[in-house]
Amino acid sequence: MLLKKRSETKELVVMRYLDKRMELSARDKFHLNNLEKGYKGEVEFDVLTENLSEERYILDDLLLQVNNSYFQIDKVIISEGLIHLLDVKYHQGDFYLESDKFYSVTSGKEYNNPIIQLKRSETLFRQLLQNLKLNNLVQASVVFNNPEFTLYQAPMDLPIILPTQINRFLKELNSTPSKLEENHKILAKKLLFLHHDKNPYTTLPGYDYEQLEKGMHCRRCGSFNTSIKKQNLFCGKCGDSERVENAIIQQIEEFKLLFLERKITAQSIYEWCNIDINKRRITRVLKKYCKAAGTTSDTYYE
Repeated sequence: MLLKKRSETKELVVMRYLDKRMELSARDKFHLNNLEKGYKGEVEFDVLTENLSEERYILDDLLLQVNNSYFQIDKVIISEGLIHLLDVKYHQGDFYLESDKFYSVTSGKEYNNPIIQLKRSETLFRQLLQNLKLNNLVQASVVFNNPEFTLYQAPMDLPIILPTQINRFLKELNSTPSKLEENHKILAKKLLFLHHDKNPYTTLPGYDYEQLEKGMHCRRCGSFNTSIKKQNLFCGKCGDSERVENAIIQQIEEFKLLFLERKITAQSIYEWCNIDINKRRITRVLKKYCKAAGTTSDTYYE
């Protein structure tokens, strides 16, 4: 049973918005690319675990804190006799391990060792269980699920699941009987309650309102070569179209996420859209989907 579904992180969504509206540095583009790959890999693995048999609780993308330390777990599977902590990595290419260091064969670049990260998360999760007066058995593994990933010089006893081992891991999990009881339910609820929505390790480039390109971009290709014709927003680059109301909602959400300190008003969204549109149209959408606040002469929306 899936109790917490994965969603795109705020960091990934904001980086996508910024990539459309400003010129990202090479470093920021690389970071965005890694976020995209990581999310893709996690979603692909989610699909494989959707139909696990027996009774199990599945919680995706948990951010927890214990003893003033934050740690993230891509997937938690609570079964009758065991809790699986799974950290999903979508690395592509040839890698090797040497003295607890993780290297790319092609570039020779050193990457963060996912096994060391996993062991830290496992230790903190066990401490969390101790704080909750629980003694469930825990097994942590790194799942490398990109079919084009190869790892050399890996000791056989490492807690890793390679691409060729994923189906076997899932079959073994499915073949293990699991009957959940009230204590499993209580644990799952506590983990959901302890989850943090805001990640303190989010890394975003600096930006301000003035430097970002204004306009209503195409939902498909991201082009700002758009125009409004009656009830639709048309893209002059790829030919895609969508309802103007939906496009305005998207601009509101984008503005809200990028500028937490700015008030959402009909004027601010009108300037943000920067397109030939009647401001009254924007006001109608704001009234329909947002909650009005402030005085009549100084109305803003939440």
